[in-house]
Amino acid sequence: MQDLSPKEVEAILNKAAQFKAQRSRRPLSDELKGKTIALIFEKPSTRTRVSFETGIHELGGNPLFLSTNELQLSRGETIADTARTLSRYIHGIVARVTSHNHLIELSKHSAIPVINALSPLEHPCQALADLLTIREHKGKLKGLKFAWVGDGNNVCNSLMLGCSLIGLNFSAACPRGYEPPAEITKQARENAKKSGTKIEIINNPSKAVAKADVVYTDVFVSMGQESEREQRMQDFKGFQVDSKLLADAKRDVIFMHCLPAHRGEEVTDEVIDGPRSVVWDQAENKLHTLKAVLVSLLAGKR
Repeated sequence: MQDLSPKEVEAILNKAAQFKAQRSRRPLSDELKGKTIALIFEKPSTRTRVSFETGIHELGGNPLFLSTNELQLSRGETIADTARTLSRYIHGIVARVTSHNHLIELSKHSAIPVINALSPLEHPCQALADLLTIREHKGKLKGLKFAWVGDGNNVCNSLMLGCSLIGLNFSAACPRGYEPPAEITKQARENAKKSGTKIEIINNPSKAVAKADVVYTDVFVSMGQESEREQRMQDFKGFQVDSKLLADAKRDVIFMHCLPAHRGEEVTDEVIDGPRSVVWDQAENKLHTLKAVLVSLLAGKR
């Protein structure tokens, strides 16, 4: 997220809103005509993969899905050599990686844009879709209170940076030992000084959610953390978003979750299926924001 300025974030959201408004009338366009974009996925995906493939197709481009088993990476070729080779064939890379360093290596050695479709450190495409969703439902972004409840994970990191850039107050309630990385929090607080907002990292869900305009949670056990499940479920007791916790927020609060959800763990059915939930709008908005990101990086370039 930190690669974007506040004006660039706003421009992407505005373009995404345009794509959404015109999709029913004109779903197909030619902004990416003649361009091939590789999707390298080291981790499973539903929403991110489908929205990228659909978005590239609707923009007139060619999505080329490449699992790591289909690349020479699985046989020992370096990421650097893969990046150099792909740069001679295609126009952009979308990468969902098991290590953030893989993303850095791809970007360092690619002559074409590389988009983070999820790394253990950040998930910026998700954060952009979430900001669009908040703006749709609240009519604005600046000055709102955003409350995160749960693990200080990659989604939390990108949302904290995004909120601090664009002007939302951000309060995260995480169990002790599960707070966001210190370097991400430091950067967000530097952003907040410029945007006039507040960043708060605490261990009390009720305090974080108090008077919040937005309440957000994510799974307690992410991909690759299955061996930690038993310990995590103990550590995250008291951090479930249920109706009682949501009642501490503003009456017109919206509930958000990036999905997939583990119902009965981080959120109850009555919340995720309730009238304050906007999770399906989030899921849809990934398509529109990813199209805006692709166009901002690739449209009009050879």
